[in-house]
Amino acid sequence: MPEINHHPVMFTFRDAISGDAFLAGITLCGRALMLKEDGKWWMYGVRPAAIAETGDTPQETFLRFRNRYKEVLFDIAGERRTFEAFKQEVERFFYEPDTEEERRWEDAVIAMRSGNIVPPPPFSDLPREAPENRPTQITAERLDGEHKRFMPSDNVRDMYFLPAEAPGRFPVVASA
Repeated sequence: MPEINHHPVMFTFRDAISGDAFLAGITLCGRALMLKEDGKWWMYGVRPAAIAETGDTPQETFLRFRNRYKEVLFDIAGERRTFEAFKQEVERFFYEPDTEEERRWEDAVIAMRSGNIVPPPPFSDLPREAPENRPTQITAERLDGEHKRFMPSDNVRDMYFLPAEAPGRFPVVASA
């Protein structure tokens, strides 16, 4: 079976971002496409679309992408005077489309679901979840203020997944 060379990934990030007199909690469920081009790994954002990063390994590329995303949040926080303006700009940034990357991501998911390709390590070792069960979204919540309660259970680990079959759809073929 041929190996896939475009790897659609889904990820979840949670960050606390300090702004001008506000503290915001941002939770992102996003999508990106990882591929090897000219000897380097690249991660192209689908949601959010305005980020791309490169590295020598998929893991390094993911970490650079993650850090670049946080830098964007820091820049937005530095440029907005209120939480409401910050939230509006974060949502605009997230929902700004890149139809080419969305199409490539969808094509890669269809290829994976066909059962005719096998993702290589480290992608074959990632947990899988149906994209239909993990929609893209971003939430910005004000964390400072009255009557806010903080708990260790509020913490969310950075995670990334490969798309799995849709309920009642094609099976996912695991590598041998």
